[in-house]
Amino acid sequence: MGRLGCTVSGTVDDSRFSEPMPWIGLYVVAASAACAIAMALDAFHGFRYRKFWFPCKFFALNATTLTLIGVAVKLSVDLNTSMPRPQDQLAKLSSTTFICTAIGNSMPSLGTMETKELMMNVVALGILVVTVIVNVCIQLGTGVIYVFWIEHAVIMFLMLVLFAILISSSLAIPVTKSYLDLKYNKKFKVAEKECSNSCNTSITRKLRNDLMRYWMMAHTCNPQFVTGRLATCIASGAFCLLGAMVLAEAILRSYLMPWCFTFCNGESDYRWSTTLILVTQSVAVGGGTIGPALRWFIAIKFMCPKKTKKSYKIGFSSVEKYWVQILRQLKDCPLNLRISGRHGRKLVHNAKNKALDLCILIQKAMVV
Repeated sequence: MGRLGCTVSGTVDDSRFSEPMPWIGLYVVAASAACAIAMALDAFHGFRYRKFWFPCKFFALNATTLTLIGVAVKLSVDLNTSMPRPQDQLAKLSSTTFICTAIGNSMPSLGTMETKELMMNVVALGILVVTVIVNVCIQLGTGVIYVFWIEHAVIMFLMLVLFAILISSSLAIPVTKSYLDLKYNKKFKVAEKECSNSCNTSITRKLRNDLMRYWMMAHTCNPQFVTGRLATCIASGAFCLLGAMVLAEAILRSYLMPWCFTFCNGESDYRWSTTLILVTQSVAVGGGTIGPALRWFIAIKFMCPKKTKKSYKIGFSSVEKYWVQILRQLKDCPLNLRISGRHGRKLVHNAKNKALDLCILIQKAMVV
């Protein structure tokens, strides 16, 4: 009999290392289900109260949701566990697609954050996105992921695009919120003035008019309402929908056209839990796509009615200044670096300006 954790020969006894894996899979299922329920509640809340920008009441970007997302994408970052069966490979894909859906759903919540909190959450999400993409690429190279190469490539591209959209929106939100404060104060003064001038009307009508005015102020100056109506936030719905379609295509093709694939024999260490993960995350992706996709469809219907003679000017000149105001302020701000030599300071200053000019160009391209 060997020591605890060792065989008779003294080597490590790894025969029981994989026993907890199905229960770890259940942990992933629980985290995915929690996110799915939160996203479904946000969609239900939007339908019930006719808030078709679908504000983030339950699934906002914060430490809790980032932790849940990190747990839910466990399979995407698992580098060495064998995943031979169809449901195992599909669970890898659904785990990656889940991040795209989470980013699209949580985007309106950026409007409620302070600048420091916004920056920290975006950086934390960026670390998670980069980690997942790097790990998926490693698995594609080592053969852990041996099917659905094109689907994984498309999903990773969509993930990068959605994260770029998130960064683009976060750059505009602080300036937009300052505009909101000014507009709200102006509307509040106008409403108070009109309320004081309507002393001759009946009490019921006056109360109704006052309620309508204050409701309109609260409605149009809601940070999540404004964030949800940003061009970048609306566009995220299209990419979320595309990601869900890629996952649906892979699932349908693997089960309806099995002759197109050659899957390996054997069983994953996660065993029966991978099926639960696949089902839960597929439901989460499907339910979580409702809000962003409808946000996009409604915006298209509003911007492109059937009978219109108005043509919209599309170009960099049409981008509002609040999208790039922070970047322009950074460009105008001098560097607090002590560099000896006039040529060295000039070189660093020019490099900073060129880099920020490129960022401004990318930001405008994202908006357009």
